[in-house]
Amino acid sequence: MEHERIKDIFIQIGEQIRDQIYDSLKKQSTQHELSTVYEDSEEDVIYLIDKRAEDLIIKNFEMHASELGGVVLIGEGIGNRKNPKILPSNFDESTCRYRIIIDPIDGTRGIMYDKRSAFFLAGAAVNKGYDTMFSDIEVSVMVELPTSRAAISDVLWAIKGKGAHAYSVNLLNKQTSAKEIRPSKAQSIEGGFAIISKFFPQGKKKLATIEEELLSSLFPEKFHKISVFDDQYISSGGQLYELLMGHDRFVADIRKTIFQAAAQHGEPIGHCCHPYDISAHLIGIEAGIIITDVDGNNLNCPLDTTENVDWLGFANQAVYRQVYPALYNVLKKSIL
Repeated sequence: MEHERIKDIFIQIGEQIRDQIYDSLKKQSTQHELSTVYEDSEEDVIYLIDKRAEDLIIKNFEMHASELGGVVLIGEGIGNRKNPKILPSNFDESTCRYRIIIDPIDGTRGIMYDKRSAFFLAGAAVNKGYDTMFSDIEVSVMVELPTSRAAISDVLWAIKGKGAHAYSVNLLNKQTSAKEIRPSKAQSIEGGFAIISKFFPQGKKKLATIEEELLSSLFPEKFHKISVFDDQYISSGGQLYELLMGHDRFVADIRKTIFQAAAQHGEPIGHCCHPYDISAHLIGIEAGIIITDVDGNNLNCPLDTTENVDWLGFANQAVYRQVYPALYNVLKKSIL
C-alpha cells in the first residue's frame, strides 16, 4: 500500500474541507444556509454543509484515483457497502486497489451552528471486496474542523504499525507546529471524564440508568460523592480525539445494544453509531488506546455507512481493567 501517498491525500482533502467550513462560518449570514437539510438519507440527515464537503472529496479522488490504481469510496452521502462510489468510473470494483471509508464531517450538528469542532475522518484498506473489514485498515487520518472562534486546528494520522502522529495548524498564517498525542495515564476514572453516549432522546433514560449502575458498582462506598464527569460530545471523532489528547478516560457508545434489546419489546429504535463515524479508530489503536466492542473484542466491522456499531474506548489498560468487567456485568444483568 502507498501509505504515505494516501495519508497525504487524506490530509489534503481534510484541510480543504476545514478551510471551506472555516471561511463559511466567518460569514455569519451563511450559518442558516449551512444548516439547511439537503437530503434525509438512510445513513443520516445530510445538510448543505455535508454536501459541499462530499463534492470536495469526489473532486479530489477523481484527480488521484487513477494513479492509486482505482478506489472504492464508501462514505456518508458518497456510497455504501452495497453501492459504493467507484473511481475512475470506468474501473470495476473488484479490480480497484484500495477501499476507502470516509466521514466528510463527523459532528455536523455541532459545527454548523458554530458550537464545537467537528472532524474529517478517513481510513484506507487494500480492497478485499465486500468483506473488507476495519482490521484491514492500514492508514487513518482525522482533521479537526474548528469553529470560527478558533485559531488552531489539529491534524492526526496513523499508519499501521508505525504509531500515531499529529501536528497543529495556525489558521491565521498556516504555520504548523508539532502536536503531542497523549492518552491519559490515570489508573482510574475517578476524578476524570468518563462518558456513556446518550445524544438523543431515544434510549437516554436506559443509558443514564446503566451509567448510574456502573458508577455505583465501581464506587459503592462513595457513590454519593464520587467525581466522574460527563461530556456529551456529539461526534464519535470528537470523542476519539478527547481520548487521544488525555481529556477523557473512558467512552462507551452502546446504543446498538440498547436498541436491539428495546426492539425485542416492540420499542422504537433510535440513531446509532455507524462504521464511518469511527473510521479513524486506527489512530487510537496506534496511540495505545484500547478500542473494543461490547463483548470486549477488538473493534472489527465492515466498511459501511448503514450498519449499526457499538464501540468502547479506554485510555489505558488500567482503566480497561477497572471499567470493562463492571460495565459488562451491568449490561449482562440488564439487557445482554
